[in-house]
Amino acid sequence: MISREAILNALANIPDPESKQDIVSANLVGNIEIDTDRVYIQVNSINPALHARKRMEEAIRFRLTKELGEVVRIECEVKAVTGTERKGRRSVLPEVTHVVAIASGKGGVGKSTLTANLAVGLAQAGFTVGLIDADIYGPSMPTMFDVVGKRPTMVEVNGKSLIEPVVNYNVKLLSIGFFTDQENAVVWRGPMASKALTQMITEGNWGKLDYLLIDLPPGTGDIHLSLLQTLPLDGVVIISTPQEVALADARRGINMFRVDGLNVPIVGIVENMAWFTPEELPENKYYIFGRDGAKNLANGMGIEFLGAIPLDQSIREAGDVGRPAVLQKGSVIGLAFDELVHNFTTRLNALKQ
Repeated sequence: MISREAILNALANIPDPESKQDIVSANLVGNIEIDTDRVYIQVNSINPALHARKRMEEAIRFRLTKELGEVVRIECEVKAVTGTERKGRRSVLPEVTHVVAIASGKGGVGKSTLTANLAVGLAQAGFTVGLIDADIYGPSMPTMFDVVGKRPTMVEVNGKSLIEPVVNYNVKLLSIGFFTDQENAVVWRGPMASKALTQMITEGNWGKLDYLLIDLPPGTGDIHLSLLQTLPLDGVVIISTPQEVALADARRGINMFRVDGLNVPIVGIVENMAWFTPEELPENKYYIFGRDGAKNLANGMGIEFLGAIPLDQSIREAGDVGRPAVLQKGSVIGLAFDELVHNFTTRLNALKQ
């Protein structure tokens, strides 16, 4: 009879690309069943991608057949670990309490603007905050934080060279915009863009943070999958306008994060450009893009509604000059962002309990 020890010795020769250990040392081997002519093995995969699990399965079958011979039938199941399990395995950024992605199904809904204001609002509330501008093809955070032209420096930490984030408004910031010419387009294929994101995550000198926000590109693609492979998320916030075109894409984005093997908690959805109020008619609200679309989507999909941000000229002006609108304390806009910050922290704490 084949022994469990012999199987584990064979599996110890199979590397896990994500943890840089073998799958036994990385504690990825689950159930093992041994019969006279059959061996069943269940292995967990940190990488949720189907192609990665298939490669792992092929490697296991090859190694066990080589070590044990073809006298037994090898049955292998490689399962993606859940979002909760990935968080328990997080070795990247262990000093960061909450890692949250900000996503939108569609471009042009104000995702980056809301991310910048949320980050500054959290810092104003006394939290330590970092922000990664992962919108590789349209990095706008240097402009919104008034740090265009600045460059991160390299620092030595425990014998390792790390990228020191640029700091403004008490937010640590890394953006691909710091490393490219502002006037030129970033023409990168998926793997190169994914590598840039991974470097900002793993090689940034983030230190201890209460919140690390990651501003994702719109839609669903390589960047999103690379993030989920590199860094287990505590949650994701979805940004949408009330119009049906944006809501349809937001719905697809939500379903991507909910897919089996990813299971990223949805912190909630924010409705941006919810209404317009003219300066000369402060009591009036005009629902240019529709009314309560994101709120209704949240209710229909069982997601928390985190708040509504109006369409206001001051938000655009504040972003253009690099002074986020959340700093307009006491204004309608400032109060709307303050409410968003409160709802965000409350909901995220509830998810982690």
